[in-house]
This record gives sequence, structure tokens and C-alpha cells, in this order.
Amino acid sequence: MKTNFAELIPNAILLSIKDINDLRIIKSDMLKKLIYNREIEVVKLGKKNFITKIALIAYLEKNTIPATN
Repeated sequence: MKTNFAELIPNAILLSIKDINDLRIIKSDMLKKLIYNREIEVVKLGKKNFITKIALIAYLEKNTIPATN
């Protein structure tokens, strides 16, 4: 069974680091490390970094290891 991340993540165009941390998807420190290492796509508005729902889902799907029976 494949996890449907689109249903788990609220409908929003852009999510801040704090939003993602508050949803308990990825901790803010880890997310900052992913941004610094350019492992996740970021939208920069002024000094703040935002992540699109699509980029977050793509990252989660890419790093999900399916369970085997």
C-alpha cells in the first residue's frame, strides 16, 4: 500500500519551515539542512524560504522505502 502524501498535507501553495515542522513531517533543523544542501526545492521570498506542496510530496516520495511482505 502506497502512502498518499497529498491527502496528509494540507492544501496550501507554499509551506514555511515552521508549517512543515508544526505538521511533524520534517523537523526544522533537518529541513534547513536539506535546503542548504539543495536536496529540496525552495521558493525564496525576501529572506524567507518556502516549500511548495508539490516539492514536499516529491521529496517524501523519493525518500520513502516501501515495506516488503
